[in-house]
Amino acid sequence: MLIPCPWCGPRNETEFHYGGQADVSYPADPQAVSDVDWARFLFFRANTKGIFTERWNHQAGCRRWFTVRRDTTTNEIFHDDSHEAVTR
Repeated sequence: MLIPCPWCGPRNETEFHYGGQADVSYPADPQAVSDVDWARFLFFRANTKGIFTERWNHQAGCRRWFTVRRDTTTNEIFHDDSHEAVTR
């Protein structure tokens, strides 16, 4: 799978580290969150089949973090909010 780094261009997936689900909001007041809700924040993520927004780090390149929308069933990566594939 080729992942399009915004700074370095398309690179092999072996150069990257998967950072998990994107757009996970940090609790506004972490001290007020119950242990159960804190555990959900830390460990529970969506396991979407289809288009999913993810964080990636170009570990073997520029070392920057970025967000990608990827179809988890085909590994196609999409531009921003469109469904136009960047790579196959």
